[in-house]
Amino acid sequence: MARAVTVELDLRVPAQKFWGAIQDSASVFPKIMPTQFKSIEMIEGDGKSVGSTRHIKYGEGMKMLTHATERIDAVDETNMTVTYTVIEGEILSIYKVFRPTLKVIPGADANSCSVSWTVEFEPAGNETPPSDPIKEAAISMFKTVEGYLLTTA
Repeated sequence: MARAVTVELDLRVPAQKFWGAIQDSASVFPKIMPTQFKSIEMIEGDGKSVGSTRHIKYGEGMKMLTHATERIDAVDETNMTVTYTVIEGEILSIYKVFRPTLKVIPGADANSCSVSWTVEFEPAGNETPPSDPIKEAAISMFKTVEGYLLTTA
C-alpha cells in the first residue's frame, strides 16, 4: 500500500530562481553539497523533461547510500512541479517505490517562495521505515540551495 511523507518549507528566494536551481540540480547540487552528491550524470535526456534519467553518486554525507538512478515522470513548467521515480539504488532495498514530487510556490512577495516535497513510497518489507531522516535530508538540501542562491547573483 502506498504511503506519503510531505515536507513544506518557506524560503527567502524568488520562486523562479529556486525552480531554476532544481532544474539545473545535476550541476548545482554537487557544487554546493559535495559531501552529499559526488556527481550527477545525465544518462538520457536533458534532465528537465519527462523521460530524462540521471545517475547520482552520493558522497559520504549520505548515510548508507552510494548511488541511485532517477527518472523524471512529470514536469509542469507553469506550476514549477516535477515528479520523479528512483528506479535503481540502495534505497530500493528499503522502499519498493520511492516517487518524490517537488512543487515550488511563489511567495507573498517577489523574493520568497514555498517548497512542497511529497514522497509517495511503498516499504520493501512489512514495516514502514521512519520518515524523519527523509524529511531532515530534504529540509537540509532545500536550505542549502536557498543559502547558495542568496549568495549568488
